[in-house]
Amino acid sequence: MVPVDRDAPTRCPSPLRIARVRFVLELLATLVIALALGLASAWYMVDAPRIGIGVGAWKAVPAISSETADPYTRARIARTGEIALGAGEGVVFIAEEDDQGGALDGACEYAVSGETPTARLWTLTAIDGEGRLAAAITGRVSLTSREILRDLDGRFTVAVSATARPGNWLPTNREGRFRLVMRLYDTPLALSPGNGMVMPRIERGDCR
Repeated sequence: MVPVDRDAPTRCPSPLRIARVRFVLELLATLVIALALGLASAWYMVDAPRIGIGVGAWKAVPAISSETADPYTRARIARTGEIALGAGEGVVFIAEEDDQGGALDGACEYAVSGETPTARLWTLTAIDGEGRLAAAITGRVSLTSREILRDLDGRFTVAVSATARPGNWLPTNREGRFRLVMRLYDTPLALSPGNGMVMPRIERGDCR
């Protein structure tokens, strides 16, 4: 057994060495945080739609053109595959909540009723959180103003649910959140947004 000299001085790291190690650790931590924040902000800008004016639960997506589209908008379109409307073509409205502020859920039924701004044609579509069309066994993925059934006052009511309903029915997935997309084509709103903003109400019904 080798004897231990208790009086021998212990070797401690020099202050310079400690400072270097601390600098390297702080540098690595800074780089990791910067990378995480950069990726998170880029993902948010690509994933979040550009929202403009809104009425009730509906929010308008500003028109997109090849001259004014920023890199984030181009990336979002490339990722989701959505067809953007150019200036003068129309206006796109997206609803992620009902009029009471609750998130649209496939486990619930909704009634979309009222009237829309003046437009030559409009379409109503349900999409999931990834921008994909809601699954429909019947093959129906949207409703248009040309096929919608109206009352004597020109108003309409659309049943939005996973279960088939008589009359105007827009199917959704049975589970998960979804969004409603209304596209107005050849509408005065494309040139003067904010005028005549009357959008349908979205009211939640029963939930499973």
